[in-house]
Amino acid sequence: MEHYEAIVIGGGSAGLAAAIALGRSRRTVLVIDEGKPRNAAAQHAHNILGNEGINPLDFLSRGRQEAMNYGVQIIEGAVDQLGGSMETGFSVTMSGQAFSADRIVLATGLVDDLPPIPGLARAWGDTAVHCAYCHGWEVRDQEILVLGIGPMSTHQAMMFSQLSPSITFINHTPAALNDENRATLAALEIPVIEQAVQAIDFDAQGNLDSVTLADGRKVNAQALVVAGQMNAQASLYLSLGGQLAENPLGTFIQVNEMGATALPGVYAAGNASNLGAMVMAAAASGTVAGAAINADLLGSRLAKAPAPAKP
Repeated sequence: MEHYEAIVIGGGSAGLAAAIALGRSRRTVLVIDEGKPRNAAAQHAHNILGNEGINPLDFLSRGRQEAMNYGVQIIEGAVDQLGGSMETGFSVTMSGQAFSADRIVLATGLVDDLPPIPGLARAWGDTAVHCAYCHGWEVRDQEILVLGIGPMSTHQAMMFSQLSPSITFINHTPAALNDENRATLAALEIPVIEQAVQAIDFDAQGNLDSVTLADGRKVNAQALVVAGQMNAQASLYLSLGGQLAENPLGTFIQVNEMGATALPGVYAAGNASNLGAMVMAAAASGTVAGAAINADLLGSRLAKAPAPAKP
């Protein structure tokens, strides 16, 4: 069984940043990446200083090469099992291979749980978006429909109202819209349609065209804003005995300011621990976790060193 000082599970911006910080500290590091980045459907990534508008897959390709330049090993595949502890050492198995590690970084990202509306998955990441900072500039001045499906939908309508004068709120899930939310929408002069969305419609060229409401009416749209539930991909963390935290956005792995979880020796970074983190924030959390692990390993080494002889 090949041993590493740190195994990073997940090769997105957070995982690669953690691996680079560790590699630069001359640690032996393995990154296991399933190859399914959350932003793969997007053509461009934004708010990345010096790389504004870069293709997300090109960005990750650069990151992988940078990590490998520092001796980081990267393999593709899904982890089947994670076990052990900091005291006994961690074990990772995948596709018949087994590895051991002193520390673990979970950079497994999150899953966007979208409402089951026909056509929504097709538009997701392109004309169906969730973040005003990630995609707002690209849909500025367009006809934007905000699908009211949860507690964050009114906040989304508020944020996108800064970017377009043509915002309509579709009250898809009526129970999610309380009196305070309605007052906010009224103050912003955003009209509310009290209908569920039955389907997302596209034109002959495959572009978003409209939505069909439950009563059969169609409402034109160039962009949709959807606040799906976001849940950390945390099955490996749960298998170790960890527990998830919740907030209005979804479920996540709680960490301290250095990325350490409640389980000794296990760190989490990126969207697994911060559901709202954009690419740079996710990468920053990975760098912090990598630096913390290096210091942690140094501390463990010193703790095991024999005490100096008394003079």
